This record gives sequence, C-alpha cells and structure tokens, in this order.
Amino acid sequence: MTALYIDADACPVKAEAEKVATRHRVQMYVVSNGGLRPSPNPLVETIIVAEGADVADMWIADRCGPGDVVVTGDIPLAAKCIEAGARVLRHNGEAFTQANIGQQLAMRDLMADLRAANPLGAGGSGKGFTKADRSRFLDALERELRAARR
Repeated sequence: MTALYIDADACPVKAEAEKVATRHRVQMYVVSNGGLRPSPNPLVETIIVAEGADVADMWIADRCGPGDVVVTGDIPLAAKCIEAGARVLRHNGEAFTQANIGQQLAMRDLMADLRAANPLGAGGSGKGFTKADRSRFLDALERELRAARR
C-alpha cells in the first residue's frame, strides 16, 4: 500500500502534501525532531524522532519502499529512498531519480567543498521558495502518487 513520507524539518509544502494525500486516501507520515502541530486528519501521522543528526532521515529511509513517495530536500536521504525503490520529490516538485541522483550527490559534495574553501564565507543562500515552486510541487506530487499506486 502506498504511503507518503514527508521530511518535515523546514518543509514548506506540508499542507499541500496533506491535501493531495487526503484526496488519494494515502497514509502520510510527517517526520521531524519536533516543533510541529499534529494534524487532526486521520490519514496523517506525526512522527517525532529523537534529537540527533539524520534521525528523521533514518526513520524514513528504514520504512519507505516500492510504491511509496518521499518528499525531501536532503540529497543523501533521497539517494537512500531511491535505492529502496521509493519515488522522491524535492519541495519544488523536481524529482530525484536513478538517472540524476549520482549527479545530485556529486554537486552537493562539490558545493560543500567550495563553501569550506571560502575563507570569507561569502556566497548566496539560494533562491527563495515561490508560488510557482508550490504549484510545480502540487502537480508533481499528484503525478507521483498516481504512478506509485499503479
């Protein structure tokens, strides 16, 4: 049975994901280290994990599998979920896939090296989350849930 896993720390699309999951009658797990208001929706289960690096990620990676959809911006978590057979989306609707995850991991590592080599700490903080990103996410989640349930 299909499940939707949300890496909820700093996730800007929890409400949108809940609407889509409810429409499809899919169990949704909102996983974080705390600080979230639980949803009264019976299809949404809020999972609070212990404090610590990557504890929420490990919870998701240990449970997701074929037919599931994971929403995360965490590239190493995305790689683990893809390896487990799950479909994975970023918050802006971009899909992580077998075809692009290696490049995504390499780019993440390169950017970490460049930031570490910059003694002044200068650099952009990335682009902001837009209405277009939210709309792309909704369309992508709809497609991925339909595909996962086939």
